[in-house]
Amino acid sequence: MDLQGQTSEQAPFQAGSRHDEQRPALPSADGATPAMAQFLEIKAANPDSLLFYRMGDFYELFFTDAEEASRALGITLTKRGKHAGQDIPMCGVPVHAADDYLQKLIALGFRVAVCEQLEDPAEAKKRGSKAVVRRDVTRLVTPATITEEKLLDPSDTAWLACVARAKADGEIAIAAVDITSGAFRLFGSQSERLMSDLLRIAPREIICAQTLFDDPELRAVWDSFGLMVHPLPATMFDSSQAPQRLASLYGVATMDSFGEYSRAELSAAAGVAAYIECTQIAERPSLQIPQRDTEAGTLFIDGATRNNLELERTLSGKRDGSLYKVIDRTASAGGARLLLERLRAPSTDVATVDERLDAVSWLLANSDLIDRLRAILKSAPDMPRALSRLALNRGGPRDMQAIQKGIETASKLSNDLSGAALEGELITAFEGLIESLPSALLGQLQETLAQELPLLARDGGFVRQGFDDKLDELRALRDESRKVIAGLQANYAQYTGVKSLKIKHNNVLGYFIEVTAQNSAALTEGDEAKALFIHRQTLANAMRFTTTELADLESRIANAAGQALAIELDAFEKTRSAIVEHADQIRAVANALAIIDVSVGFASLAQEQGYCRPTMSGDRQFEVTGGRHPVVEQVMRRRAATPFVANDCDLSPSDGADGGKLWLLTGPNMGGKSTFLRQNALIAILAQTGSFVPAGAARIGVVDKLFSRVGASDDLAQGRSTFMVEMVETSAILNQATDRSLVILDEIGRGTATYDGLAIAWATVEYLHAENKCRTLFATHFHELTTLSSKLENMRNVTIQVKEHDGDVIFLHTVTEGSADRSYGLQVAKLAGLPAAVVGRARDVLSQLENQGSGNKIDALIDDLPLFSTTPPPAPAARKDSHSELVDALERLAPDDLSPREALEELYRLKSLLAGEVHKTR
Repeated sequence: MDLQGQTSEQAPFQAGSRHDEQRPALPSADGATPAMAQFLEIKAANPDSLLFYRMGDFYELFFTDAEEASRALGITLTKRGKHAGQDIPMCGVPVHAADDYLQKLIALGFRVAVCEQLEDPAEAKKRGSKAVVRRDVTRLVTPATITEEKLLDPSDTAWLACVARAKADGEIAIAAVDITSGAFRLFGSQSERLMSDLLRIAPREIICAQTLFDDPELRAVWDSFGLMVHPLPATMFDSSQAPQRLASLYGVATMDSFGEYSRAELSAAAGVAAYIECTQIAERPSLQIPQRDTEAGTLFIDGATRNNLELERTLSGKRDGSLYKVIDRTASAGGARLLLERLRAPSTDVATVDERLDAVSWLLANSDLIDRLRAILKSAPDMPRALSRLALNRGGPRDMQAIQKGIETASKLSNDLSGAALEGELITAFEGLIESLPSALLGQLQETLAQELPLLARDGGFVRQGFDDKLDELRALRDESRKVIAGLQANYAQYTGVKSLKIKHNNVLGYFIEVTAQNSAALTEGDEAKALFIHRQTLANAMRFTTTELADLESRIANAAGQALAIELDAFEKTRSAIVEHADQIRAVANALAIIDVSVGFASLAQEQGYCRPTMSGDRQFEVTGGRHPVVEQVMRRRAATPFVANDCDLSPSDGADGGKLWLLTGPNMGGKSTFLRQNALIAILAQTGSFVPAGAARIGVVDKLFSRVGASDDLAQGRSTFMVEMVETSAILNQATDRSLVILDEIGRGTATYDGLAIAWATVEYLHAENKCRTLFATHFHELTTLSSKLENMRNVTIQVKEHDGDVIFLHTVTEGSADRSYGLQVAKLAGLPAAVVGRARDVLSQLENQGSGNKIDALIDDLPLFSTTPPPAPAARKDSHSELVDALERLAPDDLSPREALEELYRLKSLLAGEVHKTR
């Protein structure tokens, strides 16, 4: 396909791009050398991509492309001649190392147009000495269209998402394609849910019409994904053109057999098809028929919740420490990707979840199979990605071998499971293996491919000995000729007496005889020597010759090697076509292997960590006995720390109640409130993913939406303070949570003034209880909220237990009925290493503030607090013994000024001091 003749519709990065505005205009081609004029012409058709311009063994970049690439890659910026009186900036990367440089550029958000030489330089010379080798762009490399193994994360998908909206009814649809696996899905969406739907897909790249990109209602969505979003001309999303585009993509005459699609879905599908056509140029990936995927069957998790719960990555962006990392026991790349997909979109269908859990239960009951199946699965190559490269004509012999070994693995696995009384989704997976196993293709691959394979087909040597008699003859001639050359070299060395004489080869001279300059006389002096050796080339330290015999032998070798390679390349193309014809079967086998791998991984996890099977239902039960945090528990175990303290949680509706329970959790800082909140949310996610859970027992009614508001952060880019972010997230929860949802909230209202925050938290609790009626865990330091339990029938007060000893606090991390009366902030501050003077002064201030009572103004205390005076506070006194402290405490005590709660606290304090005195006396 000639990109130089593309229309604006065909060149996706030309119209509607946000990148080309940052680059200066290209110089005119007037007066340029032929090669530079060719570069400028091709570059003009791809203005928003770095142009990798093939020149021999290098990809060269010029002008602004060179400047940007040199900065991004850290390579030397040089120059190549002049244009319009100015030096031409230039940098380059070796062709053999291009993948490594592409990986860096793609990770930095660049797009690369790969411009290859379409003919041999010798052919160009036939047109004249100044003729330029024909070049053109063969592909556009973008984050979601790369297929190279080096550039892909084997454990993650590579979705390209296209967002489109129908003009008639405003319906929004998302088309998602992963060309590395062939998956093609369609999702319905809405403006308010678009962000969460895209996060559920986790695309590497998003495309949309320029008009949709300019919609103010969706500005926050596009801004959140940044340069991942690419606005394109609206003509690429024309739903009326979708049937023709899709038919062309699949190589069929009509789309009638594919099913019915809405206008928005057709528009999104048209955009994807057009984008693939533009980026893949003349090649077409092997894709599945578009499958409609509704969000009704998956757990809704918004972006804030995904981040707070660290499902895929920690808040610092690392895989280590995430839920995915600690539960991943898969043995293959396909299994790892399927696990990640299920974790991103847990099921809300009880039957589906039970099928997955049944498979894990069966494996645990037949635990002797777990290690054996894992060992087999470890040998399973990444068949879908190998298939994708072969379909796009970018694959090599090793990709064919990956298909062969994958089918062999599937065959071995099916033999191991044959005759077993399988349960759950293992039944479906096993049936998929048996029905889809392409035995004939496996036989063809085994007959064709050798054991040791080169990376590239053009290197030859990948066809098995005995596959083709003619090929074997040519190989024998080629290999025998090498022995003849070695013998010829020995004869010439003996004849001339030059032991260092060598017969070498390069692409310019072919085979030649080389001797050092000092030994050249033996080949140039004397009539016999002059008649035998023909001079070819003189170097500084050596001379090169040939003979008639050597030239004849070279011709025979060249013909044999060329003919052998031609036979091999023909065999490669036939085998490649056979593989692509069996694409659906190969994908079905790969999917079955991935399902088995995930089930085996979950069984291994449950066996290793002592997880239990959750009992799933369609009601609003949520009862966890001895629940643990899956990530924290494993970290503590690796560090050989104290065992994780398990806790119960019961948010199930009370008898006759029309909503789930709301647990109000109070307790000290560092006591484990956030861990308790998160662990119950993670247990729900794991259960609906199909995994056993870290608990002694669990009964869970499927959760339709999960919301988490834990931690504090600001959003400076959007001009939002920490408190504003907190309120936006809380608002989303209150507006979207249903009585089937699970909500965990931590420290609502702490980002503003005390009374404002208390009022907001109070009203939020009442709204969740009365309106949302969802299962809720609400952690707070506003102890005043505990009084609501007498008013709200479905609310329960629970607290994190602690012990005090000699003024220090010991965290027990146990959740029990009741409420805390303070937060132990000063003790935590002391543990954090605050200076003793600050902690002591804070204790004095706190004591005076508590004694004054909430009805007095702070102004009345200023005179009594030297903190506000110009005189620094006195240094803390030396630690007194318990008797002195007891006496001082009694002298300071003013019973008439104490509230009942304060009097009780003082009583416990005096008792503690008295216990210390008794212990000292003993």
